[in-house]
Amino acid sequence: MHLPRLRANRQITYRFRRAIYRSALTSIVGALVAIALTADWAPAHDWPTWRGPQRNNLCREAGLLDEWPEGGPPLKWHTNLCGVGYSAPSVVGNTVYLMGNGNGKEWVIALNRAQGGTQRWASATGPIRHQGGGYPGPRSTPTIDGDRLYALGLAGVLVCMNAEDGKVIWYKDLVRDFGGKAPTWGYAESVLVDSRFVLCTPGGRENTVVCLNKETGEKVWGAAVGDGAAYSSLIKAELSKVSQYVAFTAKGVVGVSAKDGRPLWRYNAPANKEGVNVATPIWYKDTIFAASNYRVGGGLVWVRYTPRGQQAQQLYFTRDMQNHHGGMVLVKEFLYGASNPGMLNCLNYRTGKLMWSDRQPGKCSVLYADGHLYCRDENGPISLVQANPKGFFLKGRFNQPHRSQTKAWPHLVISEGELLVRDQNVLLAYDIRERQSQ
Repeated sequence: MHLPRLRANRQITYRFRRAIYRSALTSIVGALVAIALTADWAPAHDWPTWRGPQRNNLCREAGLLDEWPEGGPPLKWHTNLCGVGYSAPSVVGNTVYLMGNGNGKEWVIALNRAQGGTQRWASATGPIRHQGGGYPGPRSTPTIDGDRLYALGLAGVLVCMNAEDGKVIWYKDLVRDFGGKAPTWGYAESVLVDSRFVLCTPGGRENTVVCLNKETGEKVWGAAVGDGAAYSSLIKAELSKVSQYVAFTAKGVVGVSAKDGRPLWRYNAPANKEGVNVATPIWYKDTIFAASNYRVGGGLVWVRYTPRGQQAQQLYFTRDMQNHHGGMVLVKEFLYGASNPGMLNCLNYRTGKLMWSDRQPGKCSVLYADGHLYCRDENGPISLVQANPKGFFLKGRFNQPHRSQTKAWPHLVISEGELLVRDQNVLLAYDIRERQSQ
């Protein structure tokens, strides 16, 4: 797919402003998202699901190291009880949850970080039924909602467990129960819990996205978009005053009504022909940004109301954000993320203009906290970079011990001053709190 690269110009800026200021209500909703770093919606140290409480990889913790010493921050504890897999951790209180393979089964695992990562419990979701296309092990980050946990395995087994002891309350099979089909590398989605519902993307004709009763697992509605599942995770957004779920499927980005799953709009330009669409879309006010790798890139759309319903109007498309699986973060209207071939890029979100690009962090996942980007190269090195659109400023880099021979794809998590680094069977916790001078 060849799309023209649009330069930043007055027309794009005008369109963006129209999208942002279309209605006072939408502006207020968007502003709430923009100040998620200070909103008191959840304890700052909890990270209960994929990309954090607001699914934007913006961590609200402060008082973190402004610069790392040579060799990196001090290693506080580590454990080798995680199993085989790429699942990033979620954290509630002193418990870390993740997924991994071991002894022929797929597991959800709970670790006690107050005791140095000792295992609280391990609960099997069933036998290993998918080998991940040569990269075995689950990719889903468990979602914690009160006293319950929801997790999705590679073959499509969705489980609801008691978060305290791992007892299975109910389970569904996305293939058998909803007509889905596991993509080549298996289901990688981290399911979304919203109010009374849990949502995920089986793919397929009738249940491209499915909404379930979170208490029982019973189907509430299915969104008949017709696309196959990709590897991205759902987000909830308020676009042009309509509450909806946004999914990046194998064919494109789609919005479906939160009320009944009715398809509202779609945007295909960011999807690659291989269907390997991984990065979680970015929502800001009435706009959505989505991107993929494989020589494609990313685009910003204004989701606006028309007499025919909602429509996604492209504001720009750029080759400067060919994001694969490291994700992106939006900080003060600047977008940061890794772009092929292994460059960390900063873009003006309004216009798509490339502010700077640097090769040092590599092809990395990106997490934001306290004025900095925490970047994990898929080959291992972890970098601290100032989140500054004026230029690239490296504030430290280190290599973890106990490094496996596989790609370092699990995303980083920060919780209560600890930087959590998962590498297959190993989980490491680094103390990144700023020390007060005596």
